[in-house]
Amino acid sequence: MPAPAAIGSEFNAGDIAWTLTSTALVWLMIPGIGYFYSGMARSKNALSLIMLSCCSVAVVSFQWFLFGYSLAFSKSGSKFIGNFENAFFRGVLGAPSVGSAKIPDLVFMIFQSMFAALTPALAIGAAAERGRIVPTLVFIFLWTTFVYDFIACWTWSSNGWSFVMGGLDFAGGTPVHISSGAAALAYAFVLGRRIGDRKDFRPHSMSNVVIGTCFIWFGWFGFNGGSALSANLRAAMACVVTNLSASTAGLTWVLMDYHHDRKLSVLGFCSGAVAGLVSITPASGYVSPGSSVAIGFLGAVACNLAVRLKHYLKYDDAFDVFAVHGVGGIVGNILTGVFAQASIAALDGVTVINGGWLDQNWIQVAYQLVDSAAGLGWSFCVTYLILIIMNKVPGLNLRAHSDHEHRGLDLAELGEACYDHLNEKAVNPNVEVGNAQGGVLTSEGLGQEIKAESSHP
Repeated sequence: MPAPAAIGSEFNAGDIAWTLTSTALVWLMIPGIGYFYSGMARSKNALSLIMLSCCSVAVVSFQWFLFGYSLAFSKSGSKFIGNFENAFFRGVLGAPSVGSAKIPDLVFMIFQSMFAALTPALAIGAAAERGRIVPTLVFIFLWTTFVYDFIACWTWSSNGWSFVMGGLDFAGGTPVHISSGAAALAYAFVLGRRIGDRKDFRPHSMSNVVIGTCFIWFGWFGFNGGSALSANLRAAMACVVTNLSASTAGLTWVLMDYHHDRKLSVLGFCSGAVAGLVSITPASGYVSPGSSVAIGFLGAVACNLAVRLKHYLKYDDAFDVFAVHGVGGIVGNILTGVFAQASIAALDGVTVINGGWLDQNWIQVAYQLVDSAAGLGWSFCVTYLILIIMNKVPGLNLRAHSDHEHRGLDLAELGEACYDHLNEKAVNPNVEVGNAQGGVLTSEGLGQEIKAESSHP
């Protein structure tokens, strides 16, 4: 009697390996976001931002296990939201997944969990330096349930209304970027502006910003390339256009900043690269290399101009999450409708689409606009409602006390600092500590540096 076939043996091992590798790459983006945000913050808040990004993985992974995956991707769900069919990962094992018949449910589930964990980590950047940590963790759980799971269902579930309508979103223009950007805008409005002089709100560590950007860019190959859910030519093309768009956008942003300030900007290049990655995300499985250059350029221009918007609307989005992710996601969605090509989508051997304007499918941009507007409106309104309700619950008020905000959330709420040598200097003023120029600080000089550290990034 022949031995029974192993569960999942009908799947290609290479497709599973690529998707699991992409899962790890997307995971790496999340601490990358933490480093990116921490570098742009003042040093007294740097550790809290790294911690919140990493905690997003833990909170969302648990939510995904409880019911998140089932709400987003249950096979018998409605056009609006799934059900509890796969709560506690029941029935999630070796059957062909809702995302692709080429990989099993278990692999698709863990891959998608990284997208779910990454998205609120982006959104909470708007609350940096003034949002309390424990309420932020509660917000991540609630937001993932009532915002992300709904939009992911609309966009990627085979039953979702946007998917059925014909909207194209390869890797998360609406579920990830538009939703996080809109949430960041709502968070900034509810929390209000930070205390202090805006001149002090400068990046304290450009090296952290660069390291974070490198992690994000590196991980984005799994973010977009992995969304092919198979090791094929379409995945390879997604990686190619992702890199091209980021490169084009980074250079474009630098040149725009140089036009205004006559200086090359490292922060500008990093911001531009992220804007290019965001803009290409919904299009990455549908467009050619030439189109990706146009998307990167237009995405960088739009996001760069949007950064200036907050100065006119008087909201304090600490790290320009709405300008880069919200606007970049909208631009990317619309340009997907322009540049999508059926021949690129067909590189995986199974996907059939009508394409965009390049294929004379003129209605596609309208589909993309409807999808973008729905995601933006749902995320902003539901996020605003969640935050308003949380603010009325005892113990869940969102904004840190003014004394804690002035002291910095690292010490006030964590009791730890990202740069602990500063605390040691404050406790023992007679210790000799090397300064930034490689010399030795005296007690008098030490006090001056500590004072400077507390008032400037």
